Amino acid sequence: MKLYLAEKPSLGRAIAAALPKPHRKGDGCIYVGSHDANQCDVVSWCIGHVLEQAEPDAYDKRYKKWLSEDLPILPDQFSSGWKLTPKPQTRKQFSILKKLIKQADQIVHCGDPDREGQLLVDEVLNHVGISTQVQASLQRCLINDLNLPAVKQSLAQLTPNKEFAALSISALARSRADWLYGMNLTRAYTLQAQKVGFKGVVSIGRVQTPVLGLVVRRDIEIDNFTPVPFFEVTAHIQAEPNFSAKWQPSEACQAYLDEEGRVLNKALAENVIRRINGQSALVTKVEDKPKKLAPPLPFSLSSLQIDAAKCFGMSAKVVLDVCQNLYETHKLITYPRSDNRYLPSGHFVQAADVVSAIAINSVSKGAKSSEMKVYCDQADTSLKSKAWNDKKVSAHHAIIPTANTAKQGLLSSAEQQIYQLISKQYLCQFYPAWAYNDGVIELEIAGGKFIAKERTTISLGWKQLFKRSSNDAQPYFKSLPSLSVGQTLLCERGELLEKLTQAAKHFTDATLLAAMTGIARFVSNPEIKKILKETDGLGTEATRANIIELLFKRRFLQRQGKLIKATEAGRGVINSLPNELSYPDMTAEWESALNNISLKKTHYPEFMLPLKNQITQLIDQARNQIPNALKGIKQSRTFSKTKRKRLIKS
Repeated sequence: MKLYLAEKPSLGRAIAAALPKPHRKGDGCIYVGSHDANQCDVVSWCIGHVLEQAEPDAYDKRYKKWLSEDLPILPDQFSSGWKLTPKPQTRKQFSILKKLIKQADQIVHCGDPDREGQLLVDEVLNHVGISTQVQASLQRCLINDLNLPAVKQSLAQLTPNKEFAALSISALARSRADWLYGMNLTRAYTLQAQKVGFKGVVSIGRVQTPVLGLVVRRDIEIDNFTPVPFFEVTAHIQAEPNFSAKWQPSEACQAYLDEEGRVLNKALAENVIRRINGQSALVTKVEDKPKKLAPPLPFSLSSLQIDAAKCFGMSAKVVLDVCQNLYETHKLITYPRSDNRYLPSGHFVQAADVVSAIAINSVSKGAKSSEMKVYCDQADTSLKSKAWNDKKVSAHHAIIPTANTAKQGLLSSAEQQIYQLISKQYLCQFYPAWAYNDGVIELEIAGGKFIAKERTTISLGWKQLFKRSSNDAQPYFKSLPSLSVGQTLLCERGELLEKLTQAAKHFTDATLLAAMTGIARFVSNPEIKKILKETDGLGTEATRANIIELLFKRRFLQRQGKLIKATEAGRGVINSLPNELSYPDMTAEWESALNNISLKKTHYPEFMLPLKNQITQLIDQARNQIPNALKGIKQSRTFSKTKRKRLIKS
């Protein structure tokens, strides 16, 4: 019997549909290919992770009580080693899988095409145990699209599962490291916080805590911000047509500028105005460069979540849930938990069918949908953008629409909005580049340098899909005059503009996600910055939404309209921790090491041993520190035993 083991029921059903008939539903599985039970194959599925890391008391009953002297808890120091246990809510399905795995003489691993998808099926097989023969023949199927032709193609391109062993080990190392880090440090700091009367759980996580740190530090920066006046000088130039140019302070003015080059001395700016009023303006440079900008790449999950937050005010979790429904239930988009923004060349042949499906799915849904129909009609599917690049596609590719069509009225409002966002990002691949001119005029007035800049659209190209109004559909008219170097004009007058420096903005869903994906800009250490630029930032595409939501559930974050701010408890937690825990540097080092494991550049023990030593040192540090920042803070939420366990492990 060949067993196809999927990550979730929807994927299992899609795989069964691509396999020979007859099909017969079983308990937690589908039998395919024969009515004879001895000759048929079987498709079954996990329900996400059906196994989880065991609680500390599974290793020793004394760990039920939280005691500082028991820390650190290190499972691999017990004779039994690390333990997994079936999740209560999926225990029945695990029993079904266990029976089927024992019966199978061939197994196809059909987990989602990412690190976690690899691990969650591998860990079930390892936990149940399979023979050497079955292990040797174990195959891997990578599915990004649940539509029948795509699934059939994936099933025809199986590869040995052993080729993904390093990816699985990397995910296993991440899972165990998160357990060690979260379980031990949460207990350590919660016990210390109890000494100052704090009754909540001081939940620590290698990703969630730096994310909370981002918000807390931003809030404090805004609270402490004092606006400072700065000054700009604009020269109004007589020409055909008239135009304005901005003064560029010279090196001699550096003492009067802030770190962003803004003039802080009003007298200096006023002196410049007195010098340039009614003076000649010599043209020293003229540029008018035609440029083109290719269409933006299709979405990864994070880039989609950021755009959806900007356009519709949707939280990251809502976007992920909507995407899962579009993928699993409606089959209108490809695999949504992707961190990739490129497409395999093989997908290009499907472009016309996908565009036709977008047009059909946009019918009878109002003015916006009729607009989408026009975009589909004008798309040139012979154009091939830079998005199609096999060298930049890994296990999964960008999120795009499928060639499937939906039944009328079946999509919710949120599903329609997300589907149209994804569709527009795909359609613009079949439009020409945005063509524009960048114009620059440099002037010398009374020995000072002044610059005027202008960007003029020649042809909107793909930008017409994102126009905000009917006026945006027309190219912009040039407002700078046509001049020559050496030409002399007249500066009619100078104008002083007094402005105030602005505080940073509080985070929103869009900007917090952007900060997590572009976390390198919040790090000063150049080595760490380099690592973070080469990784996916804080968290993964699949986990960022849940991390943000967990911080809300723990009441460490709160919403004020669209703004995200830290609560008093959230601030207290960050102000009680050493910087090592609340900055992303350590997470960067982890991700670099985990990536090296997946690339076979390093090994599991080389990552875990230093980590255990580090956790031991952090616990000693916690024991010697009283978290006074949590004193007097009442955490308004209490947690049941089950919820407390869930929080600690996240």
